Amino acid sequence: MMQTNRRTFLQLGSASALSTIGSSCLMHAPKPAQGLALGFDNFSIRAFKWNASQVLDYAEKTRVDSVLLSDLDVYESFDPLYLKELGARAKSAGIELQAGTGSICGKATNFRDTHGTDVEHLTLTLKVAHHLGAKVARCYQGSSKDRKLKGGLAPLIDRTVAVCKSVESVAKDLNVKIAIENHSGDLTAWQLKGLIERAGPDYVGATIDAGNAAFTMEDPIENLRILGPYVLSSGIRDTAIWQDGNDIKAWWKAMGSGNIDWPAYFKLWGKVCPHAPVQLETISQWGRTFPPKSDDAFWQHYPDIRDIDYSAFIKRAAMGTPPPEAPKERFSKEFMQTDLEISLAYCRRIGLGINHLH
Repeated sequence: MMQTNRRTFLQLGSASALSTIGSSCLMHAPKPAQGLALGFDNFSIRAFKWNASQVLDYAEKTRVDSVLLSDLDVYESFDPLYLKELGARAKSAGIELQAGTGSICGKATNFRDTHGTDVEHLTLTLKVAHHLGAKVARCYQGSSKDRKLKGGLAPLIDRTVAVCKSVESVAKDLNVKIAIENHSGDLTAWQLKGLIERAGPDYVGATIDAGNAAFTMEDPIENLRILGPYVLSSGIRDTAIWQDGNDIKAWWKAMGSGNIDWPAYFKLWGKVCPHAPVQLETISQWGRTFPPKSDDAFWQHYPDIRDIDYSAFIKRAAMGTPPPEAPKERFSKEFMQTDLEISLAYCRRIGLGINHLH
């Protein structure tokens, strides 16, 4: 990846810098990911606290192909006319919209009843997606904190399946599919695949998060091999994975700054889920430490980690090196915007994206 000073990048002007760097890179790089739509999750630029209209302003400026509006707070209202106007505006700009929300499992530690019960919450999200003209409603079960609950993840998986089944007729009537994310160290790829198969893959699929795969000690490429046929939505960022003494560390980074083989990743993407947009969810400088299997206090909460997946994770760590120390401004508007735009430019370098070519 090209080395670009963040402050200089912003001084060039976000849209023009992105266009200049992306075009230059496209001239010299292989393009294993041609034809794949490229976009972002509005969580990447959360520091701005933009509403949906402002997010679309930015999406048009950066000439992306898709936007995941991953929370319900981004809308000024749930009025159907307002939502349809947003959808029409996105469509005219050639931008695919996907709707989203947080936990839809009432048993999860991070579930919030702001929008009613878990069933009511998911129903509302499906209706919002429908009025936007979106075909996908992204959500998730919970987080790694749920692993410490009595019974672990099993009761929550049962509840998530039940919630999905409760809204099956609504989803099918509205022609909106539910896309459940492997979120923050909760579900492994094989667990999410099992959940989808139990609920019904004709109306439930996956939101694949490459960074979160590392938080369940999976290699992101192997995670994609398992989830690929179910992928409807995505949240993509790079990860630095490396061995630190007896521990393994995983630290989220801008695209091209970690040690994931993205050309190989997106070549596989083009085979297993070519119609799903690659949506960046840059959350750089967050990380976790994973102790060896001799640490019973930690591993008792991860009985579902398969040896085949953990071995791939260890192999990935063996190829990694420690990244630079996290900058103090990582929660600032400037950092988030630059991190996303550097990531968009890298992805265009390897051939992703459609709108910016026209």
